[in-house]
Formats: sequence, C-alpha cells, structure tokens
Amino acid sequence: MRLSNKVVIVTGAAGGIGAAQCRLFAKEKAQLVIADINEEQGLNLANEISAEGGSALFIKLDVSSESDWSSLLETTLSRFKKIDVLVNNAGIYRTESIQEETADNWDRVLAVNLKGAFLGTKAVISSMRSHKQGSIINVASTTALVGSWRGGSYGASKAGLLSLTKHSSIQNAQYGIRVNTVVPGPIETEMISKNIADPEGRALSESRIPLGRLGSPNEVGYAILYLASDESRYVTGIELLVDGGLTAQ
Repeated sequence: MRLSNKVVIVTGAAGGIGAAQCRLFAKEKAQLVIADINEEQGLNLANEISAEGGSALFIKLDVSSESDWSSLLETTLSRFKKIDVLVNNAGIYRTESIQEETADNWDRVLAVNLKGAFLGTKAVISSMRSHKQGSIINVASTTALVGSWRGGSYGASKAGLLSLTKHSSIQNAQYGIRVNTVVPGPIETEMISKNIADPEGRALSESRIPLGRLGSPNEVGYAILYLASDESRYVTGIELLVDGGLTAQ
C-alpha cells in the first residue's frame, strides 16, 4: 500500500477533488484527517471511509483561521503523534473580471486559496522537521499560468501558490521535507459547473483542451497520490500539470 502508516491531512476534503483524493488515499491505507469548513459533508465522507474499513477523522477547519489550524494540529498530533503529508487543496472560485471584482471578494479568495496554504504549511512544518520527513502538496490551477476572460482573483491566488511552493521547498529540503504543486486544468467538479452547465459552454471548454475533454477528480487525485507517496522521494519544488495539454499550446 502506497500510503501505509502515513498520516495525511487534506483540506477542502469534503467534495470534488478533495473527496476523490481521500477515497484514493484510504484505499492506499493512509490515516486520514479530513479537514473542511462543511461539517455535514466532511462527517459523511469520514463515516463512509470508516464504514469501508479505512481510517478517517473529520476536523472542521476554516483554512484562513490561524486558531483553527492550531486546533487541528493539536488534535492530529494527539491522535496520530505525527504528520506525514499535507494537501493544501481548499479553494474558492470566482468568475468576475478584474474590473468587476470587489476588494472584499478579492481578499476572501486570497485568504482561502493562498493564506490558507501558508497557514497550513506553517502549522505542520515543525512536526515534519522533527521527524526529518514530510510531503506538502499545494493544489493550484492552470489559471496561475495563463490568462482568461473570466476571473482574476482566483488566478492570482493560485499563482501565489507556485511561489509559495518554490520557497517552501528550498527552505525545508535539508529537513527531508518535499513541497510540490499539482496544477489541474479544467476538472469536472461543482466548482466549474456554471461554466459547463449548457452544451455550448461545455463544448467551448473542451475545445481548448488538446485531449478533447475535461479531467476527472480521480485523475488529479492520482497525481497527488504520487507526490504524497515515497515513490516521489527525490521530487521537490515542481509543478505537476494535469491539464490535458492545455498549457502546452
């Protein structure tokens, strides 16, 4: 099993890519900490995984709250004594253009998508350093690399994750901690459901992708699984694209 005996924290775990990751990780025998602000969905996922023989603990978490991170860290270390993997997956998405965006909404997107990853990284580093190992995976987006007619705050927050990854990987390599980014393209989740709700919108999205289709949450999950496992123990500071060739054009 690729994650046997590893303690794995996943933020934004209750739905979409997060839930797909958790189900994959459970099959690989991870001891899961399912962290999400949505208590009902998070508990349902933890109960589902536990009922199927997996190990899953739900902890309610607002990733933009430093005190929430402190509580999660205390509970996790009390239960499992260590942290092997952190997946900074939590994110919110907005489609307003720069000129239509409000300052309050801009601040909220960056608080969740970028500050949340910073707080999570900061929270787990001491424990990982003490064990001389760890893997942190930040989930970004191709909007960090290419412009779009939609949005702005989302892309800017995800671009910040790329830099956070580079700095974190260099600053923690001597402690055996690896930090990488997975960069998904358009993935068929609730987050982009408005963009693909009608056939014309879906066709437009798919026409931009060389492989001709949207990705699935599992396809992103397998990339994250690779970086979480010891198979990638010589990999740090990278951006692993899972985008159907979108950014190769």
